[in-house]
Amino acid sequence: MKTVGVLLSGCGVYDGVEIHEAVLTLLALDKQGATILCMAPDMEQYHVVDHITGEATDQKRNVLIESARVARGEIQDLKTIAASQLDALVIPGGFGAAKNLTNFAIKGKDAEAHPEVSRIINEMADAGKPIGAICISPAVVTAVLKHRHPEMTIGNDYETAEAIEAMGGVHMPCTVDQIHVDEKNKLVTTPAYMLGPGIKDVALGIERLVEKILAIA
Repeated sequence: MKTVGVLLSGCGVYDGVEIHEAVLTLLALDKQGATILCMAPDMEQYHVVDHITGEATDQKRNVLIESARVARGEIQDLKTIAASQLDALVIPGGFGAAKNLTNFAIKGKDAEAHPEVSRIINEMADAGKPIGAICISPAVVTAVLKHRHPEMTIGNDYETAEAIEAMGGVHMPCTVDQIHVDEKNKLVTTPAYMLGPGIKDVALGIERLVEKILAIA
């Protein structure tokens, strides 16, 4: 049985993990018989967004505590997890990937990753273990592995693809039901809600990503 880490970034599309993408990932992994290890950095969110109005509030929330909502409490602090414990890593999307795991939403091509996020991704890459990145999270992987010039897809959004390529990544356009596989770097990506439009469409790409990650783990 393979152990797959799922790196979460909060709870909610505008300031944390995209919940549909996270749950679809967990469902697909469970259906494939994988052991799931949810994790998140213990840090304050970049900000908190009212998901009705779309406006930022003056609240403060913790990424690990918020991610625990998605994981039903079964979650660990990222700093306690090493690549040696995992066969693969999957990173769902949501603005939390671009605001908490990295500062891509603010700095674009000059983005940097949270130190613990950078560590686990580098450890996985150095060990030759596969990484799956969903929606906007390929930008997280690129921010860390830019020196490896990873191939990935975020769909067909020109500005995001341009920023990824400026960081050192290679962008490959895909439809929502497709995955792109970077064989050299063992990186599997799918656009999900970068394209949408609905949960049934997003599910197709995520299921294929999980199948591929487990096949090459």
